[in-house]
Amino acid sequence: MPEISVGLSLPERRVRVTRSTVVRYSGASTDFNEIHFSDRHAHAIGLPGVLAHGMWTMGTGLATVTDWLGDPARVVSYFVRFTRPVLVPDTDEGVEVVYTATVTAVADGVATLSLTAACGEDAVLGAAKVEVRVD
Repeated sequence: MPEISVGLSLPERRVRVTRSTVVRYSGASTDFNEIHFSDRHAHAIGLPGVLAHGMWTMGTGLATVTDWLGDPARVVSYFVRFTRPVLVPDTDEGVEVVYTATVTAVADGVATLSLTAACGEDAVLGAAKVEVRVD
């Protein structure tokens, strides 16, 4: 277990998401909403294009913390607000989401981390907070 104190910043995590990533996640999650693989369907409801699943964005953010901890069973709670969708272009490169996390409190054997996720200049998760057991 790494030493944990207020102000500690976790290593930045950069994750590239492509249309292939989104389609594979659709299958794993059984969420086959067409906005996750069809520009035509996304445009039909007023979206700018194919979007990554919010749960993919959220789960990948949590992996920033659990990979660092080395034990996902230490997660006590996790909360996020979705602030903007991750628009996934139809290119081989896709788009990059950058995750950061900082310890904001440690008390009674639980550390609280503030998590950020950005796609370009846009924050895609807001008020993201992870609580983990550290004792």
